[in-house]
Amino acid sequence: MRARITGTGSYMPEKILTNLDLEKMVDTNNEWIMARTGIEERRIAADDECTSDMAVIAAERAMEMAGVSADQIDLIIVGTITGDYPWPATACIVQAKIGAKKAFAYDVSAACSGFLYALSCANDYIRCGHGTKVLVIGAETLSRSIDWTDRNTCVLFGDGAGAVVVEAGEDGAGILSCHLHSDGNYLELLYQPGFGAKHPASTAGVDSRLQFLKMQGNEVFKVAVRSLTEVSIEALEANGFTHADVKLFVPHQANRRILEATAKRLHLTDEQTYINVHKYGNTSSATIPVALDEANRQGLIASGDLVLSAAFGGGFTWASTLLRWA
Repeated sequence: MRARITGTGSYMPEKILTNLDLEKMVDTNNEWIMARTGIEERRIAADDECTSDMAVIAAERAMEMAGVSADQIDLIIVGTITGDYPWPATACIVQAKIGAKKAFAYDVSAACSGFLYALSCANDYIRCGHGTKVLVIGAETLSRSIDWTDRNTCVLFGDGAGAVVVEAGEDGAGILSCHLHSDGNYLELLYQPGFGAKHPASTAGVDSRLQFLKMQGNEVFKVAVRSLTEVSIEALEANGFTHADVKLFVPHQANRRILEATAKRLHLTDEQTYINVHKYGNTSSATIPVALDEANRQGLIASGDLVLSAAFGGGFTWASTLLRWA
């Protein structure tokens, strides 16, 4: 038995925040942002829109493509670091909103690697024979965790959601392998200090801006490129393939320079590498499922194609998945 993706879906908020808009908000300019990130614009959730709202729309689009109804779903996993609440899991809220009455649900917190971590859980669940249909979602409302006075971070991130339906199938097409890693020694290079148990909500914490994401960009860049390259090679070698066998590389969309440096090290061409970071910025766990949905709906992936995905995020976490498209 193999777990295969049978449906993809995504949702991006209507509001577009361009680099020219950011020029009016913070000390930056379009040329600086483009040169360092390759990002032209990003999407921002409406005031009354939260992570579960976006996740539901992406999920419903994925289920429609797969021809699966909510009452057929066995499990819902949401990768997110910007859930509606600190608890309960946003996946439980999604479960209620779509009416997946027989599904159990939980969140995965692995930052930008969240979707691939969740996909690995779905793969294991199906291969163990515990269920046949899993909804895997990556969804983020990062705009509410960003310090809009910090020009080094506010230009990078956006909001959105992507989802896939994973179903049991015969051996052949499907997920070939998943590879997960982490190293907590890098914590303070990319994290949000408040407001958890270590730094509970307080006036002093707000004054110190602990509620916002903190990142040391140059250090993250170096580790990200190395880790993305190594974990991608790990997936290929584990299955006896080389870069030449890959139809499409769908990496986490963090920064165009990171994507291009990684693809170069993997000897992958522009045609083999899917990039949409210029349109949406970094939407953390949502980037890969959104990119997969776009590539799928554009006809860039056909049955039998080898698709490689890799992600890197705070924690640090990093992961890869290799699959044969169904």
